[in-house]
Amino acid sequence: MRNLYLLAAGAAVCAMPMAAKDRVTHNPDAVNTESILHVWSWNFPTIGENMKQIADAGFTMIQTSPVQTCINPEGGSKKLFDEKEGSWYYYYQPTDWKVGNQIVGSREEMKAMMDSAAKYDIKVIVDVLPNHTAFDIDAVSEDFYKAVGGRDKMFHSNGLEPIHNYNDRMQCTLMAMGSLPDVNTENPDFQKYYMEFVNDLLSLGVKGFRYDTAKHIGVHSDPVDTASGVKENDFWDVATGRKAVKGVKLAVPYDDLFVYGEVLQDRNVPEAEYADYMGQTASGYGHVIREMLEKRSANGLDIVSWHHSAAPEFLTTWVESHDTYANAHESAGLTDDQIRTGWVFLTARQNGTPLFFSRPAGSTRQAYWGDNILGAAGNDEYFHPEVVAVNKFRTAMAGQKEKIEISDNGQVLLVNRGKKGAAVVNISDHANQVNLPTTLPNGTYKDTVYGKEFKVKNGRLTGYLAPERTYILYK
Repeated sequence: MRNLYLLAAGAAVCAMPMAAKDRVTHNPDAVNTESILHVWSWNFPTIGENMKQIADAGFTMIQTSPVQTCINPEGGSKKLFDEKEGSWYYYYQPTDWKVGNQIVGSREEMKAMMDSAAKYDIKVIVDVLPNHTAFDIDAVSEDFYKAVGGRDKMFHSNGLEPIHNYNDRMQCTLMAMGSLPDVNTENPDFQKYYMEFVNDLLSLGVKGFRYDTAKHIGVHSDPVDTASGVKENDFWDVATGRKAVKGVKLAVPYDDLFVYGEVLQDRNVPEAEYADYMGQTASGYGHVIREMLEKRSANGLDIVSWHHSAAPEFLTTWVESHDTYANAHESAGLTDDQIRTGWVFLTARQNGTPLFFSRPAGSTRQAYWGDNILGAAGNDEYFHPEVVAVNKFRTAMAGQKEKIEISDNGQVLLVNRGKKGAAVVNISDHANQVNLPTTLPNGTYKDTVYGKEFKVKNGRLTGYLAPERTYILYK
């Protein structure tokens, strides 16, 4: 290991900007109304062609896969996962920061997709990953190396050495995550080049970003790589528009954007400090939701709290992510019905911004890759009637606070939203009965999808539920 000199973090913390938004203190009146469709591995033409259907399904945002230049092996980039014909994770290996790659499409195709999004009032979030380059550093473009001052300026001083302990913040932020070469994100030349890419995306109409591996880019309290000439961990100050770098600054007001970081929860992660800069993934909560779905019961689990130190209005939630599905297959065994019941529960809630992962078309619980075609649309689940109903319910419940009730057997979940609506979820694979307290006024209610009748009398909601089915009720 080369010699690495680390500054104590105390002085750097004092230099932190003082105007940070409070994303830790929960505002009980805050209500989130938006929802995200993760158009995972769809290419730009496919997204554009399906934009009306996405809007009709009630989603207000889409999240694309990474759009920058990436590794492109000869004969690859055809399949989601195949030893000879490519892989979905090629676009997670940047070779340059320019718009367009062989998987999602060209800059011109992105512009056409953005025009379609604007037509249907859909916000576009782009997945960005400034933390690392491709495994093959010889594949990184000479333009990129030149822009950052040469190869010796591209990486942290130990940036090519794999992380051994992910709970060690020095290793986590200054060494190679998953053996991907760790970029010196504090290099002002890199920051300038990266921000020019970000501003190009903003010029195309992009409304936000998902920062991949965000917890691997240091905050002010983290060790500083002085061996690389770094004086402070200021990447996030630049990325969020608090400061300019070499005359380049975020082109739009940061608060106009929807930005969240993949800060996967673990020991020693400074969640509160990341909250000074952006929203975060509620990865721990997602694990609890999947455990509930696997057990088909919420008993013994806390499904109401968010399992995070940040305020829930600044969390992005999911039942599953592309990583839990495609990387470790942690969630891939859950059926589409199970995923849908979890989605309705998450989306009916007052807070969090839920993200729906679009599974591959043709996928089954035995064949996770399904049709296995990069660029193609996912399966039909994103416009299943129950998904559509809860997406629209979420928007309609603006201003309405939640009150969650759970049956004694843990199989029936009721999300009350003021006196205006409620969502009923049966996570069991057999029929159930709901008999739970509600804030809905007395009366008879019909579910918006199936026309199923429910009754409210003396503050209790009653009715019968089909297996793994959800119901949306309005006053």
